Amino acid sequence: MDTLLESLETLLDEVGRTEYEVEYSSGVLTLNLADKGTYVINKQPPNKQIWLSSPFSGPKRYDYVPEKDGWYYYREDRSMRALLNEELSKALNREVDVGLDEVSKKLA
Repeated sequence: MDTLLESLETLLDEVGRTEYEVEYSSGVLTLNLADKGTYVINKQPPNKQIWLSSPFSGPKRYDYVPEKDGWYYYREDRSMRALLNEELSKALNREVDVGLDEVSKKLA
């Protein structure tokens, strides 16, 4: 979550839209893109999951997959990184990479 928070803070600074905000508190990250909607991403430690609610694609539950070293939604076999990169790129009209690859290396 720290990596995602840093990435989104940097992205919003680059975009320069004051109405866009990112906050992280008590395990819940909120990305408010004003008229484009709000993302809510929160950790579920007991389930070892991350839950994401997207204004574009709705709610999803991501599990950590060690073999892929990332967070994946099993129903679509798609990573959280891929979803966020695609949706935020469209919403912000620019290429976005939230940097959620090789997650375990960022914890070391």
